[in-house]
Order: sequence, then C-alpha cells, then structure tokens
Amino acid sequence: MAILIAATALLSSPWQSSASLAAPVPAPIDPHEARVELGRRLFFDPLLSGDRTVSCASCHKPEHAFADTVAVSPGVSGRLGTRNTPTVMNTSGRTSMFWDGRAETLEDQAVFPIENPLEMDLPLDEALRRLNSDPGYAEAFRVAYAGPATARTLGRALAAFQKTLDTTDSPYDRYAHGDDAAIDESAKRGRLVFIGKGKCAECHSGEDFTSDRFRNIGLFNRVALGDRGRGAITGDPADDGQFKVPSLRNVAVTAPYMHNGMFATLRQVIEYYNNPDKVVPDAHGRDASITGPLQLSAAEVDDLESFLVALTDDRFAAAADTAVRR
Repeated sequence: MAILIAATALLSSPWQSSASLAAPVPAPIDPHEARVELGRRLFFDPLLSGDRTVSCASCHKPEHAFADTVAVSPGVSGRLGTRNTPTVMNTSGRTSMFWDGRAETLEDQAVFPIENPLEMDLPLDEALRRLNSDPGYAEAFRVAYAGPATARTLGRALAAFQKTLDTTDSPYDRYAHGDDAAIDESAKRGRLVFIGKGKCAECHSGEDFTSDRFRNIGLFNRVALGDRGRGAITGDPADDGQFKVPSLRNVAVTAPYMHNGMFATLRQVIEYYNNPDKVVPDAHGRDASITGPLQLSAAEVDDLESFLVALTDDRFAAAADTAVRR
C-alpha cells in the first residue's frame, strides 16, 4: 500500500504529468530587450504629456534622424520651446546632455522634457501615476525592472531605447573602411577642408564627430541673441554663449541648425563660419580660433557641404536630398 501511494504521488506531481511534458517551456524574457521595448513604447506615447497630445517623437521625428524640422518645436497647447530640438541618435556614451549640459547622463536627460512646461508639461508624479495605473505599462515595468514605474526606471527605459538609435553606415563610414567609391571626389576634397582649412575637426572629432565640449561660436550678443547657454548653468560669465558641440552624424536631415535653429541649410552654416562678422557683428565672447573668417573659396564650400552630406546614413537619403536642395 505504501508503495502504491508513493507511486501515485510521483505521477501527480506537476513536472511529471503528461500535460506538463507536452507543454513548451516559455523562453526566459531578456531584461534588456524588455527595457528597450518599454522605452520604445514610452517614446511614442503622448500619455506622458499633460494634455496627452505630445510624445517624445512629436519633436524627435524618426524620418529626420530623430530631430525636428523647425527652429523650435511646439509643445502642449502649441507652446514654443526656446531651443532647437537636437537628434537623439548616436547618444549612447555621450555626456552632458542638452545644449547647455544641464543633465549629466542620457537617463537623467530623458525625464526633463516631461515636466518642462513648454514641452510636455506633466508633473513627474502624475506621469508615474498614469503609468502605474495602466495595466499594460504596470506589467511592462514589472517585467523590465521588477517593480512599478519610478522616476529612475522611467528614465532608464527611455534611455535604453535611445541607446539603440546608433548609425555607423553612412557613405563616409564605408569609405573609411576601405570602399573608395563610397563617396565622390567632391566629398573627398571636402574631408580635407573639414580637417584642415575649415577647422571643423577641432570641435567635431571622434566617431560621432563631436568633442562633447562647449564652445562659443559667436551666436550670443546679450541682446537679440541673449541665450547664455552653458553660462546659465554654471553661473560663470566666461561660459556665456557656449553651447554643446553637436554630433554631425546624419546632419543632412537635421536642419535647421544651431542651438536656436537660425540657419536653414548646411550652406548657410558654412557661410556663417566663412564670415561670421557679416551675420553677427556684435558677438560677445566668440572663440575666434575656430570661427574664422575661414576664407573658403566657392569650390571649397561646395566640397565641404558634400562631405557633410556623406555623414548621413543611407536610410535618410531621400530626406537628405530634399534638405540639400532647399
């Protein structure tokens, strides 16, 4: 009798039943993939704005390398921001986020726009309440971070998605890896202007063509151009007019340019550096060592523009062609 009872107990255990032997074992969920997918959902969801009309993607448009096409982007109720929307591509490994560097990491940066009254205008506490009261998001945060949404995990999820937005397959990348035909002769000459006479590489260096430093290129005069930039964060007047050096990857599709979006085309940017006094004659604190006048010839301007266009991933080729033709 004891033997019969033991045998019956063994056969009735869950892992020995015929049903459990036939059922597939669920694959374990990859926490990283869960976090990236959660961040992607959050990035495109207007739930994180006060009136539920604005998402991160409203300003960071995927077809324009996650930048915008206007000088300053409209937020909730059409309120205009004060600075140009930078791309969020190729931001993994970047430091000092925003034009003025007020956030140290991508994770810190991710939650700033949610509370900004000119952008999404939603108190962070309310954003978290909305997420945790939504069954889908509550479960997604549980799977990704083993708990409810918090300010920390919200920032980490958004950053996890943004860190996947890297591009390293532009025509120039292929040229740099040995494909001599990947860029034309004009772009090759433009590369020499970029690293030489144009002085571009003094700031736009490295794999992502940025030094991650802050420079005053002359777009500050304390009057019409009164944005202090880095100086407003550090409180040091010597930093007034300094803004973070942006990456030049995909630059052909991220117009308009500069922290205030004042230049509509790449050619206007190059022409500014070629003769900055013509555009802003009363600039305050401009670093003359990097802003010219460069005295580039018309041919050199053409070649430099060709090189800059070659830094743009082929996935954005159609948008790049439209931008250059404006």
